[in-house]
Amino acid sequence: MSTWYERGVFYHMYPLGMTGAPKHNDPAEAAGRFKELFQWIPHIKSLGCNAIYIGPLFESTSHGYDTRDYKLVDRRLGDNQAFKDFVKQCHDSGIKVVVDGVFNHTGREFFAFKDIQEKKWDSPYRDWYRGVSFDWQSPCGDSFGYEAWQGHFELPCLNLPNPEVRSYLFDVIRFWVDEFDIDGIRLDCANVLDFNFMKEMRSVTSGMKDDFWLMGEVIHGDYSRWVNQEMLHSVTNYELHKSLYSGFNDHNFFEIAHNVRRLEAIGRQLYTFVDNHDEDRIASKLVLKEHLFPIYLCLFTLPGIPSIYYGGEWGVEGKRSNTSDEALRPAFSMDQADELHCELTDFLSAMGRIHDGNQEFHGGRYQELLLTNRQYAFARHGEGSVIITAANNDDNEAELDIPVPIQASEAVSLLEEDTILPITGGKVHVKLKGNRGAVLKIKGDK
Repeated sequence: MSTWYERGVFYHMYPLGMTGAPKHNDPAEAAGRFKELFQWIPHIKSLGCNAIYIGPLFESTSHGYDTRDYKLVDRRLGDNQAFKDFVKQCHDSGIKVVVDGVFNHTGREFFAFKDIQEKKWDSPYRDWYRGVSFDWQSPCGDSFGYEAWQGHFELPCLNLPNPEVRSYLFDVIRFWVDEFDIDGIRLDCANVLDFNFMKEMRSVTSGMKDDFWLMGEVIHGDYSRWVNQEMLHSVTNYELHKSLYSGFNDHNFFEIAHNVRRLEAIGRQLYTFVDNHDEDRIASKLVLKEHLFPIYLCLFTLPGIPSIYYGGEWGVEGKRSNTSDEALRPAFSMDQADELHCELTDFLSAMGRIHDGNQEFHGGRYQELLLTNRQYAFARHGEGSVIITAANNDDNEAELDIPVPIQASEAVSLLEEDTILPITGGKVHVKLKGNRGAVLKIKGDK
């Protein structure tokens, strides 16, 4: 029996952006913006998604990653009870909830950092942060210096090897599981987190809740260093992300297929995406907008745990500037959903249902079947069955004779209901429209 995350189709929510929350968090009564997020749940369900990655949520000063209080939901969104109710409604709708865990750094308004500002070397928290030194002053005017994430001094780095810091953060995780019943954590900046910290977190969380999922943000490197039995269940597959948009823009399926083969050993466990809150929208990255259809086709059928970034179902565009990510995190209301609904929305709904309803995609083995610069076909294996995906990145129609890796007599199209294709001589003949594709289910002969 597969776990919920192996069956997962994620919807990625950046709540501060999608609700149009103020950019700076001034002390005030908790806002009621969570009521807007409740309205998204039926929409998310209609896309075939069965999990949400939402964040950042911790009470913070500005963009959400400068934590002020780990045990409060950001007041710009609402209070703790509002999020508790949100998670319950998600669970009642069959949707798991994974939150952003920002444990590499805090904001400058976090209690431990403020204590150092006040008491200096007499603070019991001076070892909670990396590189604290009273021999130099920070650019922010403090009487001490410290390590900051990528030189951003509004984000002082926590000293994760310190047992007191680890104990505090594990208590935070227990609080979020006990109070809100979350199902997993996405670890921000996992590529720079202390490995022993993540190993201990895996041990601690495995006893909190069955199938509790740990996924890390990792940009580069050997993913197997993070994804293993001792540490994380998954990391972000930035390598596939890059090869997808690059491969489509260059009409080069070889780049995508090479990447899939290289990551085959752990690819089924990785979190896959075409855009997110840090990356330009895929509709802006692609040279041809028609490639949105085959690129999402590949996202949903290649090995991995697929994710839609909010607005992606409407083909929303957005590019980051040198100084801001705001264009990637726009405000939307469900009142706009009917107006924004388009052919891509229906396509993603169909792909979500196909992924959710077929066990071949829940960890099934990958097999490459046909590969040219402009056409690509591969199989995902199940028990006595396979699903073949065929994608076309050319403007023109393509006719393919695709090898079928099991003994069978017919293939059923999952995108075109009631369409049955014969298998002759061990191959299935497929006609693909320009910049489109096919998904064929094949059951082996008994």
